[in-house]
Amino acid sequence: MIKLEGGFVQNLGRVYGLYTLGFLGFVILMAILEAAGVSNTVIGWLFVAFTVAIYALIGVLSRTMDSNQYYVAGREVPAVYNGMATAADWMSGASFIAMAGGIYMKGYPYMAFLVGWTGGYVLVASLIAPYLRKFGCYTVPDFIGTRYGGNVARFCAVVILVVASFTYVTAQINGTGTVAARALNIPFEVGVWVGLAGILFCSMLGGMRAVTWTQVAQYIVLIIAYVVPVVWMSNKLGYGLIPHFAQFGAIERVQELEGLLGVKELMPTAEAQAAAGKLAALKVGINDASDSLMAKWKFLTLVICMMAGTASLPHVLMRYFTTSSVKAARQSVGYSLLFICMLYLTAPALATFTKLSLLDPTVATSIIGKSIADVQNLEWIQQWSSVNFLKIVDGNGDGILQINEFFMRGDIVVLATPEMAGLPYVISGLVAAGGLAAAMSTADGLLLAIANALSHDLYYKIIDPKADTKTRLIVARVLLVLIGGAGAFVASMKLTSILGAVAWAFCFANSGLFFPLVLGVWWKRANRAGAIAGMVGGFGVGFWYLYMVQFGGMAPWAGIDGLRFGMIGMPVSLILMIVVSLATEAPDAETQKMVDEIRIPSGKVVHDQ
Repeated sequence: MIKLEGGFVQNLGRVYGLYTLGFLGFVILMAILEAAGVSNTVIGWLFVAFTVAIYALIGVLSRTMDSNQYYVAGREVPAVYNGMATAADWMSGASFIAMAGGIYMKGYPYMAFLVGWTGGYVLVASLIAPYLRKFGCYTVPDFIGTRYGGNVARFCAVVILVVASFTYVTAQINGTGTVAARALNIPFEVGVWVGLAGILFCSMLGGMRAVTWTQVAQYIVLIIAYVVPVVWMSNKLGYGLIPHFAQFGAIERVQELEGLLGVKELMPTAEAQAAAGKLAALKVGINDASDSLMAKWKFLTLVICMMAGTASLPHVLMRYFTTSSVKAARQSVGYSLLFICMLYLTAPALATFTKLSLLDPTVATSIIGKSIADVQNLEWIQQWSSVNFLKIVDGNGDGILQINEFFMRGDIVVLATPEMAGLPYVISGLVAAGGLAAAMSTADGLLLAIANALSHDLYYKIIDPKADTKTRLIVARVLLVLIGGAGAFVASMKLTSILGAVAWAFCFANSGLFFPLVLGVWWKRANRAGAIAGMVGGFGVGFWYLYMVQFGGMAPWAGIDGLRFGMIGMPVSLILMIVVSLATEAPDAETQKMVDEIRIPSGKVVHDQ
């Protein structure tokens, strides 16, 4: 069994160094097998099986029946490794699989996700994380319940956490299904259950301790898998070995090609779009950015929602409960941002070089303007078409592929990039392993956040305060399985894209939790009645607005669509919290003193378990 004490912590560098070398050795072995004629299907299976087996092994070795270890990994995780685990927890299927795809399909406006998600960590570091660590809680509802007092406030926080995290976890299981469908050549509906099995192995036995050390391993895999193909493409296309700088020349070439191919003018016919179903054709340029006031407003509001959502998501905040001190929590946020930026700064380059590989007629991998029969004979086209993620529709019947006749699901851009760019299949296997690591790492954290909140805050704190540790942990593990199964079922229904589901989750969280968390730390006058009003009102109005815009036929107010409904919920939450708090009795002196102590960096933990 893995122990955090003594030698293991001291040897973390050596352990993960050997792990990294071992993983690179495995990639080299797969390259040798590919050269020897082993089929792509076998290589895909080996990549998925090897990485999932390693994560599961870490999960099994980290099993524990100690509540402190299960909920917060003993609060002894070094800052740099907690930063890596947080980065893996954060860089979900949305970051790894869907973000570059969103930039590819929608252009500049989708950079708002990147700006918002990164900027959100400034809020986490400055407003919330260190103070929640000083408080000494196990979960976000634990802070809400103790800071404001009473089971009603705690219960409201649990409900918001479950809704936001469950919405988010369906997107991650969607990501694992997407990877598994292609890598294992199985239907997407089966792939989500394969991904769920790996997720549960990683988190069920060891809780936060298992998830922490698994996520460090997953970060190493996902960052290697994301950066290597982009560097390879940049060099192969003649732009040099540093794609982050080389992409600017590539963007100019892509813009030139978009004009020649009529990206903005040549829209899909109604018949072709109907035949393609939910799949999308390229309709905007990679650097499209309207100067209109509405376009700027929509960019800004999406950034605000993603920033506030980042600072409200319980699975992100609970990672900082695992550090040894308030200082370590602050350092951990800095490391998190560093490790996250390594991927986020690469995503635009990946979208650019992928688009260039498909559009540039001087590149061997280009497909636009080629014979549709020849394009349909390409192996990667056949494979992605077979799992219904890609479709070619000859809208004008001329047998030549136009830009408006190539439809695909944006979520596959990163996963299909190595094949689109003509790279060896071993790179496709590497990217699949990285995408799986990204989706699994976040799903681990989300499922754990939900299960811990229900077992600790609902079952133990409200239903059965006398429950012993063994019973509480059994409840948590049963809930992990049940919630994971429900998430896989919802993901298999494909209700929305990965990015869409993630945006909803962020807005659910910020509508109900952002101001109760921030004011709980920074405003002593905030009280129980105000917090409950803020949570119920903000979350309720936000939920209503999303339903009306998305399903009720209501026109968005001032351009605030379903991706941005936090802009409706957050102001309601803030106003209600301030008005109701001022209209009711102030918190007692002990609570106000506790709030003051939370903001002092040194000293003992305010509320230890």
